[in-house]
Amino acid sequence: MSETILNMLPLTEEEKAVFEAAAPDAVHLYAGRRTATPEQFAQATVILGWPRPNMVAQAAHLKWFHCMWAGTEEYVDVMPAGAALTSSAGTNSQSVSEHLLASLLALYRKLPLCRDRQREHKWDQDIGSVRTLVGATVLVAGAGHVGSAFAQLCKALGAKRTIGLKRSVNVPVPGFDELFPLSELDRLLPQADVVALTLPHTPETDGLMDRARLARMKEDAVLLSAGRGTVLDQDALVELMNGGHLWGAALDVTTPEPLPEDSPLWDVPNLLLTSHVAGGLRLPVTRENCVRLALENLKRYLAGEPLENVVRRG
Repeated sequence: MSETILNMLPLTEEEKAVFEAAAPDAVHLYAGRRTATPEQFAQATVILGWPRPNMVAQAAHLKWFHCMWAGTEEYVDVMPAGAALTSSAGTNSQSVSEHLLASLLALYRKLPLCRDRQREHKWDQDIGSVRTLVGATVLVAGAGHVGSAFAQLCKALGAKRTIGLKRSVNVPVPGFDELFPLSELDRLLPQADVVALTLPHTPETDGLMDRARLARMKEDAVLLSAGRGTVLDQDALVELMNGGHLWGAALDVTTPEPLPEDSPLWDVPNLLLTSHVAGGLRLPVTRENCVRLALENLKRYLAGEPLENVVRRG
């Protein structure tokens, strides 16, 4: 049976030609998330990109769906029976890890305070002490692609010890001096100068950083979160930080999103909020990585070879 590929990736005309050359016998359909039609989904045996979950559920002939994002939880329960699901995990690791590092250094050097004074047209050199990564212990909950990239950046700037938490610790991960299972979180939190959360939303991670665990962090530690907002107890963070606990925190993800205007998070001193902008396609290399991975996986699919980043096998 000939494949019908519904390609919803943000492609240039030259890239479309490359995909068509890779699958010369297939029917190639192109659409955006808002422009794809029910008829296209009804025909598709392969979908590449970021479709709406309810449309994927209507793809009766679907054999394989490759998502252009790392997170695929919204699709797992709507996938047609027998269809395989792969993700683009790792494609935005440079973007998110650099955002985490930028947020950390901004907090360490008190740049948000300096920006506040700039807006007040106030020249005041009394900002107090600042911090450095040199000699720091960095704990990353979620030692995947993003966590690995962030740990490597921290090592390059002088972090003394980098610790990663993940499900499987049998294989070394670049950037980490040590790996432990997530069950070791309570023991390791008091040792960390920086705690970064780069975890997906799962039953295991939901509410993981609760009040008790936030309280176990060093008084002058920094908390960074760029995985899913559900990992963190935001009310507890507000309470503890307003009481002077932690040097600072930077959240790129919250729950819910968008964050309501009356959320107390907006007004917490030394808390830096960004509106889920660490990843996405804002950095050009991320789009290039997404396209490259999708093309490689398409070649593997057509050749009957194992796919990369398998979330669900067909």
